[in-house]
Amino acid sequence: MDSIFTHPALKIAPPAWDSARLQPRIVHLGCGAFHRAHQALYQHHLLASSDCDWGICEVNLMSASGQLLVENLRQQQLQYCVAEKGADSTTLQIIAAVKEALHPALDGCAGILRALTRPQAAIVSLTITEKGYCTQAATGELDLTHPLIEHDLAHPTTPKSAIGYLVEALRQRREQQLPPFTVLSCDNLRENGHVARTAVLGFADAIDPALAAWIKQHVSFPCTMVDRIVPAVTAESQQEIAALLGVEDPCALACEPFRQWVIEDNFVSGRPEWDRVGAQFVTDVAPFELMKLRMLNGSHSFLAYLGYLGGFHTIADTMQHPAYRKAALALMMAEQAPTLSLPAEINLQQYAEQLITRFSNPSLQHRTWQIAMDGSQKLPQRLLDSLRHHLNVGTDYRHLALGIAGWMRYVLARDEHGAAIDVVDPLSATFTAINARAPEGDARVTALLAIEAIFGTDLPANPAFVATLQHTYQQLCQRGARAAVESLNQGVR
Repeated sequence: MDSIFTHPALKIAPPAWDSARLQPRIVHLGCGAFHRAHQALYQHHLLASSDCDWGICEVNLMSASGQLLVENLRQQQLQYCVAEKGADSTTLQIIAAVKEALHPALDGCAGILRALTRPQAAIVSLTITEKGYCTQAATGELDLTHPLIEHDLAHPTTPKSAIGYLVEALRQRREQQLPPFTVLSCDNLRENGHVARTAVLGFADAIDPALAAWIKQHVSFPCTMVDRIVPAVTAESQQEIAALLGVEDPCALACEPFRQWVIEDNFVSGRPEWDRVGAQFVTDVAPFELMKLRMLNGSHSFLAYLGYLGGFHTIADTMQHPAYRKAALALMMAEQAPTLSLPAEINLQQYAEQLITRFSNPSLQHRTWQIAMDGSQKLPQRLLDSLRHHLNVGTDYRHLALGIAGWMRYVLARDEHGAAIDVVDPLSATFTAINARAPEGDARVTALLAIEAIFGTDLPANPAFVATLQHTYQQLCQRGARAAVESLNQGVR
């Protein structure tokens, strides 16, 4: 079948290299929009500038939409378009770094495991979101009662979870005396490599402690920091790209021009030279990931909850309101930056101002609702870790408190006009139960704070913090989100 990128109406030139040169040395679990606009794009640029043969085998494990994406990629020879949308112009690229695309419904569990156990597979990278690691937020350990983990422990050779697939693939590689692979997490998690390592070792130990010991000795789990704003794909964005491209591409996606990738240089079976195309290899990713998680992701969540409640559909729309813009910058510089310890050459004021510009990009329709998803998984590392710093040193945390109160008001599942909010979160059933018994006031704050997986045991036991949060939540409910943000900028508690 001819690719759509050979169609005579195509307005840009497709890549020049022959895909036959590629070997599936990278197996990626979680072939979503972010990965295809970030890691796959770095690999594409490396292929364009060198004789590198590292191709990507894309794997989607879960959703029906993931199966459709794999089917569409196959129909267009595994190529797709990325539109980098700046404030004033859009640049199109046809990405051709993918060698193969798989889904359990199409290829079976055995097909996925074959890809993971090929001798040439040297890296298994992950963008499976926080919940894909199946860990407990309070302890960081693997949740052995998670339904997917329970299934995989009972049926380890036919797994469903990413963690189950990784362990079974490593078991088979050990049994067949094949070299191990590197597990490369590219999710927005603090110490994401450590999270992946803990989950994999926890699962392996539950099956076979000897296997866990082998993995601990032979497999590496580098930490990474990834950064690029990639809004969810919509019919409107695809129509816009089709008009610019000249053909319809069901796999097309849009993103901002900015991209960043910082990687701990710890690979057991080789790696591509991503530093040749803009990535940065370092010995310690932690300072960079904390900077990004707290200043970018933390302010993103603040804007998502309070922006949605304030009636804004996108982050760019939210940033048009001067009070939100001012509050986002103040959150970054007054309450997030003081919690960081960075190399001297990093200018946090410059970084914050760059983030404000990125958030304000009118070409990106990054929905507040999308960023608000899975808040129970994001809140601890984006806002609560910084909050603990301020509680320990006795400094002001009013912006953080309003962000947390915004999340609490958001998971009430109705907006300020009484319309329903579709709250997408692994703990949505817990929120529904709390909403039924404690829909308002201090009791609601107390009930949500009692969710140990989010807030631990220390925060609900801090009376000064609880009182501050209850007051902030009360003011948010009485005034509304816009007025609460405006009052925040005026120093009103």
